Amino acid sequence: MLQTLRSKILFYFLLISMIGILFVSFFIQWGFEESFKNYLDTNREKKIDRVVLAIEKDFKSNGRFTSEPIIGLHEYALTDQLYFQLYDRFGQLQMDSSSIRGMMNGLGLTEPIKNKDEWRSKTYNLKVDDARIGKLVAIYPEGLIDDEHTFLQTIQLYIYAAVCLTIVLAILFSLIFSRKLTAGLKTLSFAAHELQRHNLTVRTPLKGLPDEVKQLAVSFNNLAESLSKEEMLRKQFTGDLAHELRTPLATLRSQIEAFQDGIWEPTPQRLKQSHEELMRLVRLINELEKLLAAENPQIKLEKIDIEAGTFLADVWEMFLPIFHQRGIELQMEPFEQEEWFKADKDKLVQILSNILNNALKYTPEGKTVSLSVVQEEDYIGFQIRDEGAGMDEDDIPHIFERFYRGDKSRDRKTGGVGVGLSIVKALMDAHKGKIQVKSKLKKGTTINLWFPKEED
Repeated sequence: MLQTLRSKILFYFLLISMIGILFVSFFIQWGFEESFKNYLDTNREKKIDRVVLAIEKDFKSNGRFTSEPIIGLHEYALTDQLYFQLYDRFGQLQMDSSSIRGMMNGLGLTEPIKNKDEWRSKTYNLKVDDARIGKLVAIYPEGLIDDEHTFLQTIQLYIYAAVCLTIVLAILFSLIFSRKLTAGLKTLSFAAHELQRHNLTVRTPLKGLPDEVKQLAVSFNNLAESLSKEEMLRKQFTGDLAHELRTPLATLRSQIEAFQDGIWEPTPQRLKQSHEELMRLVRLINELEKLLAAENPQIKLEKIDIEAGTFLADVWEMFLPIFHQRGIELQMEPFEQEEWFKADKDKLVQILSNILNNALKYTPEGKTVSLSVVQEEDYIGFQIRDEGAGMDEDDIPHIFERFYRGDKSRDRKTGGVGVGLSIVKALMDAHKGKIQVKSKLKKGTTINLWFPKEED
């Protein structure tokens, strides 16, 4: 019982509704009954005041008690069960309308009162010109009379009917709302089950979902998209890796079998070719190991204070001979202002080395590669700008993905497997840095590497 979210929502919604309905109905009934009784008491007091004023006015006009106002007293006895006893100033009874009560009980017009305590009496002094002329005793029942009791019962019946109708509506709307509130979660649950069954194409529709569930659905769709992309990259990587391994292994196998069968003599030139194929396999394994190390979430950075201009000058001097040997000019733009930031020096050298090696591969002889220090707000960065082959704009968002190939033939020609920039991305993320890339085909590529000046 109450195992599902919908059943819990339904139960608590109904519980709160029932408690609210009971409290409201109780206070409405209690408040109406009290207000109705107060109204009756006030109305009775007004009637008694009118009787008192009528008797005093008649006594002032005639100098004695007459029968004219007394007739009105009998009318109250017949209609409102309001009885009066009139006494003069000597205590002599002048009129008693309560005698009508016995006659009415005998005729069955009123219910006989068995207990005397159920009747109340109240005495009013009668005065004319500040002189006491007698007293008037008003006698009336403690509770409600017939018509008043009937009216109150009718109102209570309406209240009970409204409570029952409200309870039915509360149950109905609770069922509807609980189903509507959990509909989005059911959709997400179904999608998660499909994802668990390796259906990576499943997506959750966002239309009609509440904001909280919509955010969860967006996160789920992003996760499914990421898993789908990772699965695609995994398959692509498997094919690329198999191809990269197959070529040198096939070459080595054919050469070794030729040596074994005596078809080839193991000359130094042929042994050198076999060694080159073997070293190609070694480089591939080394790149994969570097990528795994860079993407390790437990990677620890040995951060130190680094001055941007001095560090870039050291990197420029380190790569200058290699670029000169390839006939490519490596320029460094001077940056006189000192800018310090914290970074792991070895990892920083690895980042710039991978970027510069890419620029070296894809920049033709006679062209230029420029290095410079740049800064913006809370970041200090390095800019590497080349005049190489560039890349298509559609490839830019994917170049840091593992084993991504924009031009597969070009990658095979240069011998790369597409992990260098993935290593750069992983190490930049570890430094909480960011990368900006701008490139145009046959125009060149500009890469900005941004590092925070201060630690969070």
